[in-house]
Amino acid sequence: MNKETIMETKVAGVPSRKRLVYFERWADPIAEEILNRESDIELVRLSLSDAPDKIWEALAGAHGYQWPRPPYRGSEDLIARSPKLLAMASQGSGCDVMDFPACNDAGVMIVNQAGLGGREAVASHAFAMMLGLSKQLIQSDRAMRRDRKWERLQFTGEDLTEQTVGIIGFGNIGTRTAELCRTAYRMTVLAYDPYLSAQEIESRGGHKVELDELLARSDFVSVHCPLTGDTRGMIGEREYRKMKPSAFFITTSRGGIHDEAALARVLTEGKLAGAGLDVWEEEPPPLDHPLLRFDNVVTSIHIAGVTRRAYRQCAEGAAVQWIDILRGKRPPRLVNPEVWPKYQQRYMRVMGQPLVA
Repeated sequence: MNKETIMETKVAGVPSRKRLVYFERWADPIAEEILNRESDIELVRLSLSDAPDKIWEALAGAHGYQWPRPPYRGSEDLIARSPKLLAMASQGSGCDVMDFPACNDAGVMIVNQAGLGGREAVASHAFAMMLGLSKQLIQSDRAMRRDRKWERLQFTGEDLTEQTVGIIGFGNIGTRTAELCRTAYRMTVLAYDPYLSAQEIESRGGHKVELDELLARSDFVSVHCPLTGDTRGMIGEREYRKMKPSAFFITTSRGGIHDEAALARVLTEGKLAGAGLDVWEEEPPPLDHPLLRFDNVVTSIHIAGVTRRAYRQCAEGAAVQWIDILRGKRPPRLVNPEVWPKYQQRYMRVMGQPLVA
């Protein structure tokens, strides 16, 4: 077969339309507006209430899968049943519903929307929890609504000025949280991130320390790392007891990184001043969850990244990134870059042509 015939065969094998599958809706309608302008992209909307046969049929023909949802996680089984799949994307930054080893082995990319709208929204939420806890806003609000058996000075707060914040995970969101703390209240920023050098952390406004030192020195500990095999269960009873009794624990990252039962025990003993929790092992947590009993625990329902602006920016970024992926370009927010050699082979097999240089 000569070169011209080979090229004709490849062109003939290129799908006329690339199928992008998603459940329910995008974070913002702007994504569909952008993607519907692309004549070679077919959007396939599914509902979790659809019959499994319909869902699996759609995934079997999908080139892209936006925001995998349980029970249709980005698992080894799903990849095996989706032979045309090139990439999966999260709605925000978290990718814990995707099986990284399975994706890497098969040549499937994982992408996210890190550095877009969620950066500002989540950092602001963590900062708001610091303020609410230090000023005892939740405690005084609950007391005011409950009875009149209290004295005003019971709710004496603390200023954030010149206190120390320890940030676990110094990526986009952790760095922005540090900036808010440093510029607004001249707080000292300690950072634990084994993937960043001391020089890189210094350039982002923090001081690199090991986890135990961060826990022992911080007035506020704020978690901003992803849920992975390495971080699951990272904050447990030992870590809480390393913290100062006057310190607050805050997390806006993912449930499963911190031990909820151990946190309840430590709070019961008065070994921590309080906690701010946006994420849970089970979401939403049951009404009788022990951590919901404490007035000094500020809770929210995984909404740190949920603002109108953040959702629009993430949806717009996701749509533009999908266009790049389906046209053979390397996406800007590739979470598993080690997949690239195998992905090139998979793309050639599925699309019948090489990637764009």
